[in-house]
Formats: sequence, structure tokens, C-alpha cells
Amino acid sequence: MVLAIAFTAALGAAWVAKKIVSGPREVETVEKTVGATDVLVAATDINLGDSVRADVLKWQQWPVEGVTPGLITRNAQPNAPTELSGAVARAPFIAGEPIKEQKLIKISEGGVMAAILPAGMRAIATPIREETSAGSFILPNDRVDVILSHKMRVGSKEEPVSEAVLRNARVLAIGQEIENKDGAKVATGKTATLELTPRQAEVLALAQSMGEISLSLRSLADATPGQSEATAKIGDTYGNSVKFWKYGVPSRAFGVY
Repeated sequence: MVLAIAFTAALGAAWVAKKIVSGPREVETVEKTVGATDVLVAATDINLGDSVRADVLKWQQWPVEGVTPGLITRNAQPNAPTELSGAVARAPFIAGEPIKEQKLIKISEGGVMAAILPAGMRAIATPIREETSAGSFILPNDRVDVILSHKMRVGSKEEPVSEAVLRNARVLAIGQEIENKDGAKVATGKTATLELTPRQAEVLALAQSMGEISLSLRSLADATPGQSEATAKIGDTYGNSVKFWKYGVPSRAFGVY
């Protein structure tokens, strides 16, 4: 009996040792092939206004169930990288993002600025300096008020006048920059291009001929897209001024709202 017990214990110890040495049992894996197709994506980041070349595009496998209208597939357009080479990006792409033709502009379709303008709007530039553009802290896509400073004849003398002629206008570009790049907090340039309605563009053109234009940066809290407006008529002395008497002499304060 003693020998039987010892033999059984030895067998048990040998079995445990074998399990420890051999390690965990390999798990069998089963590969399942999922329906996929090649979709054209950006191989690298593409910025707004960049020229698209064939080497910045690549084919990437995409689940068939995830292919939505507008995506470019190899089956439908096998020569798409070559066909789209030379087009201009009207919106930025990040690496791996599917390419859509609606976000590209072919050379024959016009420039970038015309492409990013909403229907019915106009782009018009105005000269700026650091001191007339919020210290150069105005960036593309910011909202600004346009202020005209000029002199107005009142009676026999000229009075300095400062009045807002446009409010909540969107900045399309500063100089040649139409997008913030590399996290830049300051955009430099000698002109600011604004997005205006045809009537507002006429107001700004008239204001430029009358005096100096300054841009007042609006807070993000009250910069409402699509709600730019023109104020009272330029030079309307009765619409935005207050008449008062000082020592019996009539005078008028301008720019009062």
C-alpha cells in the first residue's frame, strides 16, 4: 500500500510538472474574411488650398458596408489618383480620410477663394496695418466689425467721425493665408479679405474711398455665422449723432448708438 501511494504521488507530481513546463495551451484562431474594397484616402495631411498630387493619395481597404455615396473606389475609378492630380483642396484632409471629389477643385473650375465662397456672397479686400487690425491677432474665419474713420463737414468746419459701417463680417483671408497653419496665433499681411453680400461690398468700397478702415475683432461668444449686417448709411449725421449745446454754441457728437 505504501508503494502504491508513493507511485500514485509520483505520477501526480510528474503530471503537474509537465503542465508547468509546457505552458498554456495554444488558442486556436479562426480567421474570417470580411467583404472589403479599396477606397481612395489621403496618404498625408492635405491643407486647404494645397495642390493634390498622386503621391499624397493611396488606396486603403474599406468595409463594403461602410462605403457611402461620394467615396472613390478602385472598382469604379481605378485611375482616380492620376485623374485627380493637380486639383486643389477646397477643404482640409487628414491622413487616412477618404477623398471626395466635392472637396476638390479642378484647375478648370476656378480658384480656391471662389470655391470657398458661399452662394450669393462676395470677397472684397481692404488694406490693413497692425494698428488697424487688432494688433494682427485677426485670423481667417474670425468675425469683425468694420469701422470707418473720416472727417465730415458740419457747418463751416470739419469734425472727425468714426462709425461702424459693417458688423459681424467673416474674414476669409489675411494676406494670402486662408487657413490657420501650424497653430499660428498671428497672421501677417497687408490686406484682409472679407465675405460680404453684394450690397455690403459696395458699402465697403465707398468707405475705403472716404477714409481709414479699421477692423474690430468680435468675441467668439457673439460672432454669429450668417448674420453680418450693414449699419446706418455712411455719413448719416442724424442717424448716429447727438446734438448738444455748449456755452451757447451748437455741436454734435458722432458715432453714438
